[in-house]
Amino acid sequence: MTTPSYLLELVAVMDRLRSPGGCPWDAEQTHESLLEYLVEETYETVEAIELKDRIGLREELGDVLLQVVFHSRIAQEDPDDPWNIEDVAKGIVDKLILRHPHVFIDGDYPDANLNWHERKAKEKGRESVTDGIPQQLPALLLAAKVTARSKGLKDSIEPTSQRSRAEESVSHLHTQEEFGDFLLELTSLARDRQWDSEAALRQAVRRRVSEVRALEGLAQ
Repeated sequence: MTTPSYLLELVAVMDRLRSPGGCPWDAEQTHESLLEYLVEETYETVEAIELKDRIGLREELGDVLLQVVFHSRIAQEDPDDPWNIEDVAKGIVDKLILRHPHVFIDGDYPDANLNWHERKAKEKGRESVTDGIPQQLPALLLAAKVTARSKGLKDSIEPTSQRSRAEESVSHLHTQEEFGDFLLELTSLARDRQWDSEAALRQAVRRRVSEVRALEGLAQ
């Protein structure tokens, strides 16, 4: 499959911006200095999706793509371990094929029924279902990922009384919008008590991870 010309042009434009005679600002950027922009563009992409803004989504995906190309161009200049956008693309192509052998490779595979996370864990040699979840994620997203990964251990982790209280608290809610309003009120109540909602949830997630690892027989 031939790479679309504009992708090649984007790489060429970034190369010119980073080269002598290019843009001074672009030339002085590092992986670390660009970090805030990568995070910002990611959240703007999320917002476009949530708002169902297809035109905005196309633009934001372009901004995310720019970050990928920018970081790849910076990495290309590393004196010890250089790599470029082609290496990035090859890495993800190889990964997709490796994790879908039943699609791309002929033959029967005993791991064909493993889901994405199970296959990824086996590939990377991970022990716990919670391994590989970035701890820098916002607390709500972190909680969602940890609880999703440990769903099979839910009955062993969550006391029936605790789960019943949670279910009773939301029994009057019928839509995602109502649930959002409920979360907002909870956050407001926490603030009135001078509690940090983000910190409280993050601490709860850490406790959950410890419980999961204990059930898996792994060291804390």
